[in-house]
Amino acid sequence: MPTPLSLPEVEALARTAHATQTDKAGHPYTEHLQAVAHGVAARGGGPDQIAAAWLHDAVEDDALTEDWLAEAPLTPRTKAIVLALTKRPGEPPEAYAARILATPGALLVKQSDLAHNADPARLAVLDEPTRTRLTRKYAHMRNLLGLPDEPAAEEAM
Repeated sequence: MPTPLSLPEVEALARTAHATQTDKAGHPYTEHLQAVAHGVAARGGGPDQIAAAWLHDAVEDDALTEDWLAEAPLTPRTKAIVLALTKRPGEPPEAYAARILATPGALLVKQSDLAHNADPARLAVLDEPTRTRLTRKYAHMRNLLGLPDEPAAEEAM
């Protein structure tokens, strides 16, 4: 295998792949990726997990393909985490959570993802029905993963 991409290279790749995407509030999607990567680092995650944080939505959001991921110069652990965090169409939340729990390193990345997604400041700009739906969705996933609620303020780092 070629030398894995460095974290700055993974970040640049993710920023390019997601460059035209925005989140539900219309903000650049890369702001979410950066927050998740910083959250993983703050929680003690290693380079493989930080790389996966930058890429955690790339396949799911069609920013990169699964074939690209298979051939990418990334560690096997990073690839496994990205695949574990890639939701499949029609997949029940229980199956998604089970895959995350079965993949070493994936839970920490998902924990950081959920913490940023559920940040009250991020949710506050959404309409009430969307905010309520997403709050319930994120709480359900935290419950399936055995994660406690955590203060969103720590994501403001």
